[in-house]
Amino acid sequence: MVFSAPSGAGKTTIVTHLLETFKKLEFSVSATSRAPRGQEVDGKDYYFLSVKEFKKRVKNKEFVEYEEVYPGSFYGTLKSEVERIWAKGNVIMFDVDVKGGVNIKKIFGEKSFTVFIQPPSLEVMEQRLRTRGTDSEEAIKTRIAKASEEMTYAAKFDCVLVNDVLEESFAKAERLVTLFTGLKPKKKAPAKKK
Repeated sequence: MVFSAPSGAGKTTIVTHLLETFKKLEFSVSATSRAPRGQEVDGKDYYFLSVKEFKKRVKNKEFVEYEEVYPGSFYGTLKSEVERIWAKGNVIMFDVDVKGGVNIKKIFGEKSFTVFIQPPSLEVMEQRLRTRGTDSEEAIKTRIAKASEEMTYAAKFDCVLVNDVLEESFAKAERLVTLFTGLKPKKKAPAKKK
């Protein structure tokens, strides 16, 4: 399962929900050369590498795919991460940028299902980025400019999910996971009576 989106579209929120909902889905931790933001943890949110280390691993062909998303900011999927998850018999959940999503589809073809998470509008996306409070004004402007270009990639994905009402987006994403993988959501604990 591959979920991609412009920054601020709600992709990570949806992916986190799906990981909590499906026992056999496992998050593929991407590698990046950017610095951690907010409360991000190395090895859990990303593998944080220096630009030099990232390029060394590219040269050693350690990536399934990688991209220089912003100048000097590389992101990629390590082969070792894919192998680790498959060895456990789990379904990989990729949370990657738009070009990464297209690249993964090219590599894995019909074995992958790609979902483009689209914000209702660029204005809503900008507001989400500001509310998140993890980026500078300059970074927000860069992300908005990049999002306009990234929106043109939507047609290259198997499915477009417009993330307007979060609970509805969760339900649609759950259905997509079940349809493609055959996985069933974990049983929810019954509500306690008062």
